[in-house]
Amino acid sequence: MTDYLKKYGYAPDKVAIDRGLDMVAANLDNVISPQVLKDCFSMMDLTSLKTEDTAESIAKLTEKVNAFGKNFPEYPMPASICVYPNFAGTVKSVKTVPEVHITAVAACFPTSQSFLEVKVRECELAVENGADEIDIVLALNSFLAGDLDAASAEIRAVREAIDRVAASQGRTVHLKVILETGLLLKHELIASASFLAMEAGADFIKTSTGKVSVNATPAAAYVMCECIAAYYKSTGRKVGFKPAGGISTSMDAVSYYSIVSAILGKEWLNKDLFRLGVSRLANSILSDVEQRTVSYF
Repeated sequence: MTDYLKKYGYAPDKVAIDRGLDMVAANLDNVISPQVLKDCFSMMDLTSLKTEDTAESIAKLTEKVNAFGKNFPEYPMPASICVYPNFAGTVKSVKTVPEVHITAVAACFPTSQSFLEVKVRECELAVENGADEIDIVLALNSFLAGDLDAASAEIRAVREAIDRVAASQGRTVHLKVILETGLLLKHELIASASFLAMEAGADFIKTSTGKVSVNATPAAAYVMCECIAAYYKSTGRKVGFKPAGGISTSMDAVSYYSIVSAILGKEWLNKDLFRLGVSRLANSILSDVEQRTVSYF
């Protein structure tokens, strides 16, 4: 598992990571502001991934996004609406704000446990139905068994397939790879998975599905952002970062915002390179900025 770490000259330093996280935590009160919270709002993938989702419920969420600018004209729009792949077409048919992307989780989310052909076809169908962004889960069945080539090959297969479909429609599509860091446990595994995903073509690396007991954590985010920095130094390609799972308060959002700022710099603090995967955060930010309870979404 150390080949990627040697290749990119990176070794997680737990003492330095803990010290960096302590510094971030100590400074949060100085960072949080209405403008920073609005910036975080603009980088949200507004997410609904419930078993009981229906076309009607997803259409209602999309209609709320459509009307958001009228109801809250002083705020930016969220970056995307994130749904299961079978609802990509629903969002596309209802959405009237072109700057808000359609994100679909696919490739047998959240476990990535199926045949590669099934995973690839699901991703293709999501793009055919309008998805601008595809979020897939690293094949942990291969990665944890030590078959890094197989894990990488799956990402490359999805990358090729979605690019081909998008090109046939005259557009491009982004790929986010979820590492499921809560199941990787060691910093070294998180780092290896980060480099593997970036090498295989990920536009973003993402912490979690939100469907396991441990999801996004500041420590995992810190390691992933250090890997992004090392990869950028080596290749010149900027890869985005997306924490997801359990991010529900404004201070949660500002914590990840601050980690990205500290390690990658302000040039990463935009929706092209930083996303927050959220289902509850939007109302928390609106409530905190407005200083009243807001339950819009």
